[in-house]
Amino acid sequence: MIAVLLAAAVAAAAPPAYDVELLTQRQDVVWGFDFLPAGRVVFTERGGRLGVFDPKTANVDVVAGAPGVWHNGQGGLLDVRVHPGFAKNKLVYLTWSQPVEDGAATAVGRGRLEGGKLLGFERLLLTNAGGKNGEHFGSRLEFRDRHLYMTVGERGNRYLSQDPARHNGKILRMGLDGSSPEIWSLGHRNPQGLAKRPGTNQLWSAEFGPRGGDELNLVKKGANYGWPVITYGREYWGPKIGATAKEGLEQPVTYWVPSISPSGMTFLSKDVAVLACLSGQHIRLVSLKGDAVVGQTSLIEDRRWRVRHVRKGPDGLLYFSTDDGKLARLVPKRP
Repeated sequence: MIAVLLAAAVAAAAPPAYDVELLTQRQDVVWGFDFLPAGRVVFTERGGRLGVFDPKTANVDVVAGAPGVWHNGQGGLLDVRVHPGFAKNKLVYLTWSQPVEDGAATAVGRGRLEGGKLLGFERLLLTNAGGKNGEHFGSRLEFRDRHLYMTVGERGNRYLSQDPARHNGKILRMGLDGSSPEIWSLGHRNPQGLAKRPGTNQLWSAEFGPRGGDELNLVKKGANYGWPVITYGREYWGPKIGATAKEGLEQPVTYWVPSISPSGMTFLSKDVAVLACLSGQHIRLVSLKGDAVVGQTSLIEDRRWRVRHVRKGPDGLLYFSTDDGKLARLVPKRP
């Protein structure tokens, strides 16, 4: 499996051998994707379309029934996740920027994917992180312990990340039916990566800093990750924003200066995390020992693609999507 090869390469600090296989080319940002039975891939296009790619035919079918979105700036149709019990319930979850009176706010909902349609779609939660700007919706989803976790960006209103009454800059936890939503962690800027670490019950996140200060975090219940009180980033025009450390605020596991813009994330194994990098234009493998970073390797740098999301497929291959509409995967290099 390519996952084993890549994990072994990063552990040995050696360049891995792989080829890139393009699965489909779209005309919009492929923001999120997940896996259906028989190797099919369900994916979102930020402009508002939900699609299913079938590897047997290489065809893409557009799914009817997705919610209407506020497609502006970074807003639109965002993440998609397949319920762990999809074989029985056919449920698929979506996040999107929902039009509201004062602009748009991040929302999450679910419906049954049957016969090329999303049936009975219902909104589970509309966050109170509204605003007229088109930035920092967050919006990545993960399942853990029969709960749904959801990241929410601070929507450009940085100090609301510290407000316990607002969803801005938070990671939320709720029941799989959207019940009992609660703030799980706070002090985030714009987390677009969220993944459960294999072999553990840990939840990890990746988030954008401003000018530098992108972070990889181990998410803990009730923890405050500090934005904008502490950060290793600066304002885009140069000045410092805050301190780099303060008692009671969490330090990142690691951070990047200059920025690599980590978007989606996944794990190849317990000890290798993978980040999709936008401004960095690569896929980054991060080697862990315990909860510490001990090595990093970059892939596909020569392609200069803004990589939006990464996921390990059920076939053991590493899949990724890009802002210019590619859905692709890494396969073992052919002799």
